Formats: sequence, structure tokens, C-alpha cells
Amino acid sequence: MAALSITNSSMFFSTRSRRSTFRPKIICSVAWDPEGILGPPQTGHIARTEFKRRLEKDADAREAFQRQVLEEQERRRAAREARVVPDTPEGIIEYLLDTEARELEFEIARLRPRLNKEFFSHLKFELGQLRFAVSRSKDMEDRLIELEAMEKVLMEGTEAYDKLQSELITAKESLAKILTSKDVKATLLEMVEHNELNRSLLTLLDENIANAHMVDQKQAAAFMEKVRSAVLKYMTV
Repeated sequence: MAALSITNSSMFFSTRSRRSTFRPKIICSVAWDPEGILGPPQTGHIARTEFKRRLEKDADAREAFQRQVLEEQERRRAAREARVVPDTPEGIIEYLLDTEARELEFEIARLRPRLNKEFFSHLKFELGQLRFAVSRSKDMEDRLIELEAMEKVLMEGTEAYDKLQSELITAKESLAKILTSKDVKATLLEMVEHNELNRSLLTLLDENIANAHMVDQKQAAAFMEKVRSAVLKYMTV
């Protein structure tokens, strides 16, 4: 599909004046709240330690937290499935501009095959028309800021996604090695020497832990949570 020609740049400007300027940032971080359902993390060492201690000692609090995680995951899954992804580059641009910042990493992963040379060529073409317009309205200025931010986020996001996919192949092999090991500590130390402990392994563990909780395999989940803690410890030593 060839990129559409823009004969009138104003046709691309939305009338949704209340839409906030597109300024999200792709952040790769490791935390014990992978879905981010609790919002911004509590600040301060005391607050974090107190919450973690409560989860460790209070079975009811731990179960409530896990239930909240699963409920939020289900809500997000249903919302994601309800969203209809456009087929054209210009449609995808509008779709991403209307996407919540916290959902962008998911959408970049889902749309990765469509975020190709054709898409970025179309995005650059519209950016060029806005930058070199003889006169620009306030809407055009806002649109330019949004699209410039979007281009940066998508370039960084697709690069991070491609790197993560490559690392996940190795992570699956690493996880299998850990879970079948008779001496997990020794295996982890060996993997540290070969630089095999990384964020991709943690991501894979998070997915397996969540799946284990979902099918009520508490023993398997507990074991993998211990493995995750050990991996994180050796990664940060």
C-alpha cells in the first residue's frame, strides 16, 4: 500500500480539542507491579518497605493484591480486545494519538508489523508538510508537536521491542535451565558469569507467575517468585 498523498494538510487535524498533547515516554523498568495497576510507586524507602512487609506477612492483603492484579489484567485485556485497529498509516496515527500512555507499549508490540517503512514514511511526510507550511494555525502547531513526540516514542519503542524479542528467545532457554536445575543458586551464579540474567528473563518470569496465579497453581507461582527475587538480586549485585 502506497502512502497517501496529502493535498490539504488541514484534513488531518482533529476537532478533538480536549485531547492532551502526545508526550508519553517509553520506559523499560523492572518492578514487582508489572501491570502498574497501583499507579505511581510509593516514594521513600520506608513506604516501599512497609508495603512489601505487609504483603509478605498478611495473607489477606497478599490475596487481595493478587486478586486486584488479576482483575485489572482482565479489564485491560477486555478493553484491548474491544479496540479496533485501523488498516491505513493515517488511521494508525490517529489511533495511537488517542491511546493512553500506559497502553502504548502494548500497542507498539501489537502493531509492530504495521509500524514499518511505509508507516514511518507517511509520518515523516505529514511532519514535513507541517514544518514547511507557509503559515501555521494553532491547531497545526499542536499537531506538529504531537507528531514529533509520537515519532520519537515510536522509534524508541520499536527499537526496544525488537531488542526485547531477540532477548526473549535466549530468556526462554535460560528460564528452562533455571527451572530444571538441581542447584538454582549455582546455576544463577554461572549465568551471571555469562551475562545471561536480564530484563527479558524477569519479564518471562512475570508472565509465568501471572499465569500460574490465574490457574491457581500457588506452589508453582511461589517457587517462580523466589526465583525472580534471586534473579533480581544477582542482577543488581
